[in-house]
Formats: sequence, structure tokens, C-alpha cells
Amino acid sequence: MAADKTTVLIVEDEPAIIELVTFSMRETGWNVCSVQNCAAAWEFIQHRTPQLIFLDWMLPDQTGLRLLSRIRSDRDFKDIPVIMLTAKSMEEDKLAGLDTGADDYVTKPFSPKELLARARALLRRKSPEHAQETMTAGAVTLDPASFTVEIAKQKIDIGHAEFKLLKFLMAHRERVFSRSQLLDKVWGDHVAIEERTVDVHVLRLRKALKESEHLIKTVRSVGYMFSEK
Repeated sequence: MAADKTTVLIVEDEPAIIELVTFSMRETGWNVCSVQNCAAAWEFIQHRTPQLIFLDWMLPDQTGLRLLSRIRSDRDFKDIPVIMLTAKSMEEDKLAGLDTGADDYVTKPFSPKELLARARALLRRKSPEHAQETMTAGAVTLDPASFTVEIAKQKIDIGHAEFKLLKFLMAHRERVFSRSQLLDKVWGDHVAIEERTVDVHVLRLRKALKESEHLIKTVRSVGYMFSEK
């Protein structure tokens, strides 16, 4: 199950800040990783895409702004939420960070509680499938923290892949996703799964949902969606 945890990457060269951010995030149950320069960060991102990046402005090899620009111009990584960490509090510096594509901005010294609150809010906004709050629709309740699904308050047996699929669709209800989008968003494009395998997982998910199977809609020639309508 560890692989399903939200992975947070800290790109920062000050050990005290790394320790503070890591400590702040620990209570969430997220996987917290850190690197100390832009080159190591880019290497990390290519092998294991994080769900959130805390990015320092000043780094030993180049500025965090340069790395942010590189992330935003890459098709595979452009949507990763990024919070800039910086000692710079000048208004024009903040604007430069936001113009380059930062989602939020925290000036050092910062409050660990504020940082965590901003991280959670950003993930809820940008990547609702990684939120840890319980989701409910109709008779179905999904709890990401305990990895359980209940129908009418009765716990059901559900496979690992089907749980991930249901969580993603519930987080983006009323939106249609093609098979290739589901492969990318749910399993990640590094996984060797064929598009028709998505159909198999949808069938299994409907079977697990029993009388609530109607919530998983097939949109002909497009893909699938979760809908209460």
C-alpha cells in the first residue's frame, strides 16, 4: 500500500529546513523525500513522479525558478503542484515565482502548521484523488486512510487496482476519462498495462459495487465516468 501514499519531494539545501518540512509532513502519512539540488530533483522526478514539490528558490547548482520552468514545460510533469520556499519576500520575486508556474509561495521562516495547511489545500485543489478525506456518493463510502469501501455501511471486498480506480473516479465525479487517461492517472504511464485491461478492472469494480454498479457509467466511444445522475 505504500506505493499509493502521496509522495512529497523537498528540494532544499539547508538541512534544518529539510528537517522542519519533513517533521511537518510526517503526521500526514505521506512519503517525504528530499534532494539538495536541481539536478538531483530532476533525476528523482523522472523516476518517481511526486504529487507535490516544495522547491527552494536558491539552490547550489541553479535557481529553483529554472527547475520550475523546466517542470512546467515538460508534458509529463507540468501539472505537479509546486510550493516555492524562499527567504525572498519582495513582491516582484513572488510575482516571478507565480509567473513561472508556482502554485503557492511560503516565505522563510514559516510556520510548520501553515505549510501543512497550504500543502493539503493545494493537493485538494489540484489532485483530489490524493486527498485523505473520506468520500461518499450514494450508498458508497470510500476511506483512503483505512483503504476500505463500504456500501450502505457494509464493508465490501475490493481489489487493490479497483480501489485505486474507484478513488480516482470518485474524486473527479461527473468527468469522463478515456482508457488511456485512466491508465496514466491511476496506474501511471510507466506501468505496462494495455488499454483493454482498464475494461477488465471496470468490470471487476462494478461487480464489487453490486447494487451501486450504476454509478460507474460507460460513455460510448469515449471512456468511463463516476456519476450519481
